Amino acid sequence: MLSSGDGTPISEAEALARLRQSDNPSQQYYGAWWLGRMRSTHPDAVPLLQQALRQRRPRDGGVAGVEENAVARNAARALGKLDPAARVAIPDLLATLNDDDDGLREAAARALGELRATEAVAGLCARLASGPSGAGAQRSDSPRLVEPCEALLEALGDIGVASAEVVAVVEPFTAHERPLIRSAAARALLQLSGEARWSSVLLELLEHPQLQVRRAALMDLGAAGWRPALEPIARTLAENSLKLIALRGLVEQGQGEPEIPALLACMDSLL
Repeated sequence: MLSSGDGTPISEAEALARLRQSDNPSQQYYGAWWLGRMRSTHPDAVPLLQQALRQRRPRDGGVAGVEENAVARNAARALGKLDPAARVAIPDLLATLNDDDDGLREAAARALGELRATEAVAGLCARLASGPSGAGAQRSDSPRLVEPCEALLEALGDIGVASAEVVAVVEPFTAHERPLIRSAAARALLQLSGEARWSSVLLELLEHPQLQVRRAALMDLGAAGWRPALEPIARTLAENSLKLIALRGLVEQGQGEPEIPALLACMDSLL
């Protein structure tokens, strides 16, 4: 069991009950998070999360709309963690890619990436097709970009459809002004092509003066399973806990057995 915000442990049955009721969005929010965090296999989990995802409101829906969209975002995140049962929710997540709420689009994109939903490739590419000057431009009313480019790019890399069309959409973002977007694009291209030239973008970002950027590059190298990054990851000025996550990614995602002893030895040294 995991605890609620007040420290009271809840069960799977309680999480389902919280998501099932409709009077208290904050309870739904926590119920959705719990089901994803605990990788629930209950037969009601996915249908209830789908229902929560569909309850989203337009951006101008007032306080109630904001709360329900927060529930929908958590529902999308949870669905991404419930593969393979959540594959039935792919159409709902695809529909959410067209939502006015960019936070919902971001959550849906990440979930579709986690589910390796090849059906999402066309929609993800369409969102990014206008490039760094369109989808990647800063919004006039917010520091956020027009599209949640980082999530969209990462989803394309995770899904792994390495067509020329996908690569052509992703590649321009390696020149984006924001380092986190460059990192996400390089990660996707490394996953899609396996070409070492894209790893150089990430290795350079491991030495960026901003800790947030170094953290992102660590995670992206781990997600890509780029094992030649072992020593640069170990040297990065970042928390050992994050280095361990990245190194675990090299073990789980990388190819070839000879490097495993060196990876495990490095992980041991960071514990």
